[in-house]
Amino acid sequence: MIDSHCHLDFDAFDGIREDVIEEARTAGIHTIINVGADLASSERSVKLAQTHDAIRATVGIHPHDAKTLTDGTFAQLKKLAATDRVVAIGEIGLDYYRDLSPRPVQRKTFNRQLQLAVEMKMPVVIHTREAFEETIEIVEKYAHNLPGGVFHCFSGDAGDASRVFDLGFIISVGGVITYKNSGMARMAAEVPLDKIMLETDAPYLTPVPHRGKTNRPAYVSLVCDKLAELRGVPAGEIEKVTDRTCRKLFRLVETFGG
Repeated sequence: MIDSHCHLDFDAFDGIREDVIEEARTAGIHTIINVGADLASSERSVKLAQTHDAIRATVGIHPHDAKTLTDGTFAQLKKLAATDRVVAIGEIGLDYYRDLSPRPVQRKTFNRQLQLAVEMKMPVVIHTREAFEETIEIVEKYAHNLPGGVFHCFSGDAGDASRVFDLGFIISVGGVITYKNSGMARMAAEVPLDKIMLETDAPYLTPVPHRGKTNRPAYVSLVCDKLAELRGVPAGEIEKVTDRTCRKLFRLVETFGG
């Protein structure tokens, strides 16, 4: 099984990081995509990928930190993107819920990183919150020149998901589908299974029954089990199809012997 999106470099895992990675291995999580959120996080993600066979990295500037992107940091980001074991640009996008960077700055930073992905011929990991329409409009300008991408922790309905699929992109779902009365759960039960990846977004969005505790990659199996329940199919089928989709998007080879 693959955790397609987590943040093992975050300080929530300081002192327990190696144990958490080993726990994932024992739980059958053979590949982990560690996602960059700013330049420092991207650098840490690359280091994790270079020192752990099971981990691959993405590099990017989250919309919260869009204001930190200068010509200098962009040059460093581009250099990181060319590093071995980096599989995507992300997470990038728009977040109009918290507005931690000014919206015009978010848009500029998003466009610039999409241009980088086109130049590097890399897929993208998209973060969008309270900004779906504008995110779609921006991605549409680049989609035909990109080798795909994922709208992570997707929170729209099935109609919104169809618009993502029309761009040649996919979605990923995480612990939120295990929450009571989750609209995301209804969407995940309806859309084509081969357009979905599984994620934890660890240390955030911990699935039931561990909600309220620190999330970790091993818990992606709980997301898999819930999606199987929602769709009325065996968990093994969910794992097989979502893993295949993830390998295709990120051009992965087998890791952890999985």
